[in-house]
Amino acid sequence: MEVDYASEWRYRDPIIAPDTLTMLISQSGETADTIAAQREAKAKHSKTIAICNVVGSMITRESAGTIYTHAGPEIGVASTKAFTAQLTALYLFALYLAQLRGALTPEQAKAAVQELTRIPGKLEHLLTHEELCEDLAKQYVRSQDFLFLGRGIHYPIALEGALKLKEVSYIHAEGYPAGEMKHGPNALIDENLPVVIIATRDPNDAGSMVRYEKTISNLKEVKARSGKVIALATEGDEEIKEDADHVIYIPPAPEELLPILEIVPLQLLAYHIAVRRGCDVDQPRNLAKSVTVE
Repeated sequence: MEVDYASEWRYRDPIIAPDTLTMLISQSGETADTIAAQREAKAKHSKTIAICNVVGSMITRESAGTIYTHAGPEIGVASTKAFTAQLTALYLFALYLAQLRGALTPEQAKAAVQELTRIPGKLEHLLTHEELCEDLAKQYVRSQDFLFLGRGIHYPIALEGALKLKEVSYIHAEGYPAGEMKHGPNALIDENLPVVIIATRDPNDAGSMVRYEKTISNLKEVKARSGKVIALATEGDEEIKEDADHVIYIPPAPEELLPILEIVPLQLLAYHIAVRRGCDVDQPRNLAKSVTVE
């Protein structure tokens, strides 16, 4: 499996085997780069599947099949609920493929779906603790830069958290793999740089616990350089308070579902900072809801 930016993929003359399935992800279904990548894949005889929020959009009409996210109208330019819906759709599709290939037993698949059904309640719980994000916004509203760090499947959430902040508040923010800190970002860390570190864990997943320990090591590196740390941690993790300046707790969940929960407080943090800076959260400057030209 490979993940690519649609705008880059079509220009590198990708090699596509006849049995390759190409998945296109778009909220609007009208994004020019994604449509062009879809047509490139079809020209090379790859079947295409769309994950999309808009029924009847161009991408859905040209796909062999579509998984609709049904997130409802996404009014703001900076996508929020559509993003979590896309993560959910990908998770369900992965479960379906795992069952077809025999990678999961029926019992394991049922348990995974049951865990997914608990996510809405956990999201609601997160939304009831929004005041912590408001308090953090008060403290960091005048910051000029942010660094977001994540490891493994949490790195894309660091990227998305940084994207949301820069989109709606106009603060420069950068998402980076936590394991790559020593290859550049360490030079930026001082007492003026807030660093958001995703340090959640799934105690039932050995790989998750290894990732967590390495992420905590990154956190301590930031503190050793006088950086201000905002940590996302799993409820029950009291030890992290010893090193982090602020902790946002996430309800416990399996490793594969943690990203759906992690992005919500990062979206709320971006929202409250933007509001305090007097920015138009729904219509950020220089951005369009659907990018219809390259």
